[in-house]
Amino acid sequence: MNQQLLAKTFVELADNLVADFDLIDFLRLLTDRCVGMLGASAAGVLLADRDGKLRVMAASDEQVRLLELFQLQNDEGPCLECYRTGTPVIVPDLTREVDRWPRFVTAAHRSGFGAVQALPMRLRDETVGALNLFRADPGPFDPAATLIGQALADVATISLLQQRSTHRSTVLNEQLQTALNSRVLIEQAKGKLAERQGIDMEQAFTALRGYARAHNRRLSDVARAFIDDSEPLPDLGA
Repeated sequence: MNQQLLAKTFVELADNLVADFDLIDFLRLLTDRCVGMLGASAAGVLLADRDGKLRVMAASDEQVRLLELFQLQNDEGPCLECYRTGTPVIVPDLTREVDRWPRFVTAAHRSGFGAVQALPMRLRDETVGALNLFRADPGPFDPAATLIGQALADVATISLLQQRSTHRSTVLNEQLQTALNSRVLIEQAKGKLAERQGIDMEQAFTALRGYARAHNRRLSDVARAFIDDSEPLPDLGA
């Protein structure tokens, strides 16, 4: 494992919550680093909205995003169980869990995944979501990597719950609602750019994210400008 990248990731997750930070980009950083460092084939993040309903907030690729959506729509799977219990759910071999989650296991295999571990995003007794790490091949998970994954989830959760006032739950709900609205904009922009450029959804997201970072702008603002055609965005998707 790249120790320098690991240290950098902890710093980024702990220090990324500034006054106007981009929650979607923050969570995408978390999933990307989990894939890059922990041997996961893909990663996703589910967060609860103000009504306690889980939403897909970030995914390392389009395939796992769709699988996470499938899990929510069918109300079964390790990630939901992890959120509801507030404890890790580690499944080294999904074939052994067909009776437990029949629809999810079938969908996961169809997507090319044979193992999964879901790690709670929690602070003390408050669980706000789950970090989900998928692997193509079944087999035991590295305990050290699991500990690091949980530590990353914990640091990200602390950042999410950080506040400048005493009303933590209000601040968090506002952040999550803003992120949900941004997620809708970004998905619309991805679809429009993918159709216009003849690229897939993941390439469209990468282009939007890259443009936002290159121009020091919020990803949601770039998405809105692209959808509305309210300003020129030179080189986007080039």
